[in-house]
Amino acid sequence: MAIENLNSLHYTAQEKTIVANALATIEGSLAAKFKNLTPEERTKYGSVNEQNKLVINKVKDFRTNQPALSSPDIDWVEFQNDVDSREFLQSIIIRLESLADSLKNNKILHDYDCYQAALTDYDFSKYKVGTKAAGFQVKVNELAQFFKKTTPVNENKPNDPTVNKKE
Repeated sequence: MAIENLNSLHYTAQEKTIVANALATIEGSLAAKFKNLTPEERTKYGSVNEQNKLVINKVKDFRTNQPALSSPDIDWVEFQNDVDSREFLQSIIIRLESLADSLKNNKILHDYDCYQAALTDYDFSKYKVGTKAAGFQVKVNELAQFFKKTTPVNENKPNDPTVNKKE
């Protein structure tokens, strides 16, 4: 009986190379501007929450629409450069997060497929041990370490997560 395969779309060597090169290009393009923050700096500078971002946007709107009301103590060119950079970075972050979610979903399906195949192979190997086929006992012994012995389900705790139902 063939096992179910949830994702049979695989990446060619050429596709892998293209993606690796594209990521290297992106990393190379951005790396010079990256800053590593300590946990303390992340706490200190990360205090611009969503509410405070609304303040930034409102000041930007006033600056754009009524520049005469803007403080002369601000370097407005630098402010606009910061606004442009944060908007650029936010748009990239959103795209990368979406891409990361899609990649994780894809990987989950491949992980599941691999695990199901591994379980089927383990069951086959246990069967072959029962037929006294040569070489399978070592394989079963090596794989058995990944499976805890099951304990009968306690009728008072039928959903006990500590009970491993798969052997």
